[in-house]
Order: sequence, then C-alpha cells, then structure tokens
Amino acid sequence: MIVTKRVYEPYSKRDGYRVLVDRLWPRGLTKAKAHVDLWAREIAPSTELRKWYAHDPDRWAEFQRRYRAELKHAEAKALLADLRRRARRGRVTLVYSSHAGEISNAAALERLLAFQGGRV
Repeated sequence: MIVTKRVYEPYSKRDGYRVLVDRLWPRGLTKAKAHVDLWAREIAPSTELRKWYAHDPDRWAEFQRRYRAELKHAEAKALLADLRRRARRGRVTLVYSSHAGEISNAAALERLLAFQGGRV
C-alpha cells in the first residue's frame, strides 16, 4: 500500500516506511521530527520542472507527463521498483511539504505506482 502525507502532519507508526519525495528539505523541520526513513531526491522533480509547475492546477496534466519523463533514468527506475517491493510487504508513505497535496509530485508518484505498477 502506498499513501501520501504532508511531512508536517504528526508522525504515526501506521505510516510504515516514510519516504520524503521533495528535492529540498522541508523548512523548519528537524530530521528527528520528520521521521523519514529515506530522502529520495532522485525521484523528486527537477528544479526547472518544479519552478515551471508552481502547483498551478491548469498545468497538472502536463506536469505529470513531464515528471514521468524525468523518472526514466536508471536510478529513478530502481528506486521506484524498490518502493513497489516495499509496498507489497507493508505501507509506504510518500511525504511531501507542499500545501497542494492533491496536485503534488507525491500525488503523481502515488498514482504512477498504483495505476501503472510503477513503470515509467
């Protein structure tokens, strides 16, 4: 099972394996408070894509297309495969810092892993 959660929300043991999927560390949050098992910068959107997108709902569909294209490199594919394996054994929570959770890169990753089996 793969779910998303804002990293600023309280940690719960039910979160399972927590993966921060942002390129930048969340502001004002210590590593201890974040309870992150893995900081997966390799699967975060590029700085250019993140700035272009700016969580504009009108760009959501195009963002997802461009983001999937960015995830085609070997390191990202290996990490996505690992997350799929972990999700078969237990809960994986993709944590993010954005206020726009429904249209965040974490939401795009959740959809990718759920509906396409993680294949990019």
